[in-house]
Amino acid sequence: MILETGKLDSDILKKIVFDKIKYKSPLVKVRPGIGEDCAVMDFGDFDCVMSTDPISSAVSDIGKLAIHITCNDIASNGVQPLGIMLAVMLPEGTTDDDVEHIMAQASEEAAALGVEIIGGHTEVTGAVNQPVIVSTAIGRGPAGSSQSGDNMVPGDYIVMTKAAGLEGSGIIACDYAEQLKAAEDDEGNLLFTEDEIAEAGSFLNRVSVLKEGVAAGKVGTHGMHDITEGGVLGAVWEMCCISETGAEVWEDEIPLEDVTRKICDFYRIDPYRLISSGSMLIVVPEDKKDEMMKAMEDAGIGASVIGRIRDKSQGIKMVRRVSTCGAEGLGRIAVTVDPPRMDELYKVIKEEK
Repeated sequence: MILETGKLDSDILKKIVFDKIKYKSPLVKVRPGIGEDCAVMDFGDFDCVMSTDPISSAVSDIGKLAIHITCNDIASNGVQPLGIMLAVMLPEGTTDDDVEHIMAQASEEAAALGVEIIGGHTEVTGAVNQPVIVSTAIGRGPAGSSQSGDNMVPGDYIVMTKAAGLEGSGIIACDYAEQLKAAEDDEGNLLFTEDEIAEAGSFLNRVSVLKEGVAAGKVGTHGMHDITEGGVLGAVWEMCCISETGAEVWEDEIPLEDVTRKICDFYRIDPYRLISSGSMLIVVPEDKKDEMMKAMEDAGIGASVIGRIRDKSQGIKMVRRVSTCGAEGLGRIAVTVDPPRMDELYKVIKEEK
């Protein structure tokens, strides 16, 4: 069977990857699983939290994003990342200026987060046709402090920070800026202004969820998940897999920047299935919702309540508005949320290739 571009399908991942792992160390507290961002290991008085991820779908800002993707995972456990390792694979024809650009980005972002680049590997290889970086981040927290989606229960609120599709629309605006500048409607009018393209590109400056993750960890959550491949709906689906629950997500409450909506309309992609690093899902007990929203406000982080956790028997649904026949206004329908598949960003990349 030929596999789709992007993360492996959840069923395939479990069957041919997770189920092949035989040895189980007694020191491992959290193991690989659908929706699990991090491994957690017992280090006595502390938990060691680790995560690894690749950046393979961006070019111009790959050094910056390589730092944030795994630090965000550590933050989703409510823990401050301490160190990061980078394995950098570069295509033939790469120049020393290219490497310097990537590492300058990575160094600047790591310094801003207070995370040291503690090692890795760098090579030029014919095995890749564009830069690929695999980063591994390490964090440390008091034993038992790591947040887990296992604690989700029906009635919990789903809080989302910032807006959907930040990373995806930012990558598109940076890597395909010339195409956006030339895009026209049916009457020959330009679809995007230079200011809009610049605004979307600036979203890559908002892809860290470290601040909200640490702040939310202090309040206490029933689980967090940074929104990466598969977008908002994919992240909700994965969290529900961890806790074996259902969910109800309210489309009207999912924040979305206007230029992200325009970019998604132009490429005919779904903003709620678009990679969204920079946004965090925080599942909050009912009695802590107001405290959590206040913590986000105090941290200067925009946050919205976008749904609630339901019993598994109710499934995972998104409630959306639809036009009603023979009646004024809009009605509402609940649409089943399918498991995440290929991220919408890859549709743009494949079309360009």
